[in-house]
Amino acid sequence: MIAAFATIHGQAMQDYQRRFFDLALRCQVLRFGEFTLKSGRISPYFFNAGRFDSGAALRALGACYVEALSAAGLHFDMLFGPAYKGIPLATAVAVALAASGRDVPLAFNRKEAKQHGEGGRLIGAPLHGRVLIVDDVITAGTAVRESIEIIREGGGEPCGVLIALDRQERGQGERSAAQEVSAELGLPVIAVAGLNDLLAYTGESSAMQTHQSALLAYQARFGVAV
Repeated sequence: MIAAFATIHGQAMQDYQRRFFDLALRCQVLRFGEFTLKSGRISPYFFNAGRFDSGAALRALGACYVEALSAAGLHFDMLFGPAYKGIPLATAVAVALAASGRDVPLAFNRKEAKQHGEGGRLIGAPLHGRVLIVDDVITAGTAVRESIEIIREGGGEPCGVLIALDRQERGQGERSAAQEVSAELGLPVIAVAGLNDLLAYTGESSAMQTHQSALLAYQARFGVAV
């Protein structure tokens, strides 16, 4: 019998994290195999949030983001989605928040400033108060740094970063990319799920356990303490 909450390394997986992985598999966002990452590492799994490409998928994903955000207890006034993937993700979170009873403003940026019409780089609500950045993953942290600059220039103050998946593997040094961003920029990074949760998820059924040995080997080689 599968336990209600699988654990690995003493960490309990939450229901919204299980739903998140179920959704990622259905949408082929999460795949297992051998994948060469931008870093050159050979990963036993690949995560492509661009495959959350339907209204139903984004609605379900937004609910997972909101539950992770609620669990973290972070105070924020509005959302910001960095172009390009952050735009639909932040929108999905805003819609999910409204469905839960909280209507928050939303803004996002253009890659290049518009020279006609309303002009500028920003679309949506004026930036103000504590602004939460919403994206898919953190790799080098470039999008986060650019977002912080845009938010501060617009009159807001970044208060955190909300992502779908934390790979929990070493970045430039001994810390993960998320840990590096948090330490350097002084912002909390909230993830719907991480590699530890993926290990717990793959341990819940015999069909998924075939991927565990490769995931554990990858974690042993590149993982960080969390």
